[in-house]
Amino acid sequence: MALAFNEREEWQREPAVPRLLAGPEPGAGAESWSAHSARLGPRPRGGAWLIETLAESGLVGKGGAGFPVWRKWAGLAERSRGRAVVLVNASEGEPLSAKDKTLLRIRPHLVLDGAALAAESIGADEVVLYVAGRWPFSGRLRQVLLQRRSARPADVPVRIVRTSHHYVAGESSAAAQRASGRPAQPRSTPPYVSVLGVFDRPTLVQNAETLAHIALIARYGSDWFRAAGTIGSPGSTLVTLAGNVRRPGVYEVEPGQGLAKVFEEAGGTLTPPAGALLGGYFGTWLPAAALDGLHLDAESLLRRGAALGCGVVAPLPEDGCALVESSRVLTYLARESAGQCGPCVHGLRALAEAAHRLAWSQAGPGELDLIRRWAGQVKGRGACHHPDGAVGQLESVLSGFADHVDSHARGIRCAGLDARGFPAPPGVH
Repeated sequence: MALAFNEREEWQREPAVPRLLAGPEPGAGAESWSAHSARLGPRPRGGAWLIETLAESGLVGKGGAGFPVWRKWAGLAERSRGRAVVLVNASEGEPLSAKDKTLLRIRPHLVLDGAALAAESIGADEVVLYVAGRWPFSGRLRQVLLQRRSARPADVPVRIVRTSHHYVAGESSAAAQRASGRPAQPRSTPPYVSVLGVFDRPTLVQNAETLAHIALIARYGSDWFRAAGTIGSPGSTLVTLAGNVRRPGVYEVEPGQGLAKVFEEAGGTLTPPAGALLGGYFGTWLPAAALDGLHLDAESLLRRGAALGCGVVAPLPEDGCALVESSRVLTYLARESAGQCGPCVHGLRALAEAAHRLAWSQAGPGELDLIRRWAGQVKGRGACHHPDGAVGQLESVLSGFADHVDSHARGIRCAGLDARGFPAPPGVH
């Protein structure tokens, strides 16, 4: 494959996707065990060799934190003693994301292959498949598991756990609590779930997309994985395009791909974007000027103060307002609090109410400064990272759209209040 070095100091390759979404058309439903096996062949058995391969591949978790996968596995392998648990986090409580649900709906055996490899590599004797409680396809997963059990009876047993209906239910410690039969509430750390997780056993919490990548890396190797993407952000990644695009949905892209090209694959935007939310409700708002020439690798995004996070890219419509949408997101996240610490229960609620007044151009004198001060006081003080994520997306609007925010503070009514095209949070209008 030909390589060319460009001014962004990254090796540019011919596109090597799709990978995760390769195979039968999505409309065909879940790929059967027989079709999966015929297409990809048998999977190898996991072990220390795979942890080394993952280190060479540069794979990072696709759930939002972007932590090197091999480091998590190596730590669990040391403390497992054969009693660890692998928790497949496919809860996807992020309202704008659909990538993990899509994988489980059309490529379930790819995810489950990755979970089995993880269990064998770290010494786990149980896999927990953690899925959204309201997801209509979760019942079909039992049929998928029956197929696998008949074909691979030696695999580590898998049980399905449904989430509670809250945004925080997908947080790793909340997921471990739920899988232990307790309320899905985040737990103060340390200890981390890698030490005390499901039923107080060492637990590897891994995102569904991450495990699907591992199922392919185990078959094809680290060099194959690095043949796509950039040097610093190798492989492919799933992106959910939501809002102001002609064909919203889940797309597999190379991280070095330009955002304009990604929009083009979705039929383009309906109107010129006024900005975009990257990374979902815990993500970053970027103004339109920051989207020009933007590439989706971690390094390029970091230079713009953003990250891909859970893989959401949601462009605003031309007449949209990031502050209006941010206040709606903050209102939703304040309501989705676990209700177990002051920064969430009181801090987020007060911030959401103040942000609403600002967005609706009804803020009192000095209220914008008050919002900035409160945001700084809430961050880093919660029992989990929920208040940090909620406040972070608001702060990105206050800094990235400063002139527009000032017009709101001066009482000028914004056309974005009447705009359509950005998905409203559940129950917030």
